[in-house]
Amino acid sequence: MTVRGKIDVHAHYLPAPYRERLAAAGHTQPDGMPQIPEWDAAEHVALMDRLGIATSLLSVSTPGVHLGGGASAADVAREVNEAGRKAVVDHPGRFGLFGSLPLPDVDAALAEIAYCSDVLHVDGFILLTNVDGTYLGDPAWAPVFAELDRRQGRVLIHPTSPVCWEHTSLGRPRPMLEFLFDTTRAVVDLVLNGTIARHPDLRVIVPHAGATLPVIADRVALFSLALGVDPSVDVLRDLAGLHFDLSGTPLPRQLKALLELTAPDHLHYGSDYPFTPDFVAELATAQLDAAADPEGSLAAGLRANTLALFPHLATHPPADG
Repeated sequence: MTVRGKIDVHAHYLPAPYRERLAAAGHTQPDGMPQIPEWDAAEHVALMDRLGIATSLLSVSTPGVHLGGGASAADVAREVNEAGRKAVVDHPGRFGLFGSLPLPDVDAALAEIAYCSDVLHVDGFILLTNVDGTYLGDPAWAPVFAELDRRQGRVLIHPTSPVCWEHTSLGRPRPMLEFLFDTTRAVVDLVLNGTIARHPDLRVIVPHAGATLPVIADRVALFSLALGVDPSVDVLRDLAGLHFDLSGTPLPRQLKALLELTAPDHLHYGSDYPFTPDFVAELATAQLDAAADPEGSLAAGLRANTLALFPHLATHPPADG
């Protein structure tokens, strides 16, 4: 069966000018993948109809907007954010948008938060795990999290290659292993330095079914006792309070571990299209649709979870495809 009405919190877009910038900056094989995937809004909607996706929240994937090559990250961020807004307007009800921020420039990032929120009316923001080796929990970026918390922001964290990938990936594409470890590294830092505990109105979505967090959470909690972390930090509580998308390979094993860490109402659907090709997205979605007893109940429940974070999406009707 195909469960209708899904909301995809982990879906990417690559407008033509951005693809050109990637190629010009030498990212023809981003993060070790074979090529830059093609993307077209109409084709994306057609895939959504096949998979029963009502709405996809679009975001720019790694390497993000910090490309070099003469273009400022602020200019690239504004360009892709406006292109994303155009896709939302041109396909009413089918797309939402996570805005990109031009970190590490904190002042420019704060300005883009305001523009995205007040002018483009984005649904949230996407933040890469690191930018040139500076991780999300860096104290210099604290004003960004304070502003996102003030606006009751929704944030999707997305992995990118660590600066040491040449030595750790062993010649293989970084999404296979490095993405999972970099997600884990970034989220653990945000928890241990108190960023999560200090921002109760911020809602953070961790990708790929929590990466390796479910299996190392107890180890991090134990180490936190000896690290002298802020008393407001409770590792297991703060991890459990995060949200998690089920892009990647949550079944048949990873989801079981994730549900030992967080509650079912913190789970969300994610396709990772187009970096996950059509046929892989279709296989993964069919597996998810068939999960649980009764069949389809897991996928159906994910919609309610996502509407709790993005209630305005309730006006987007389920796909009929």
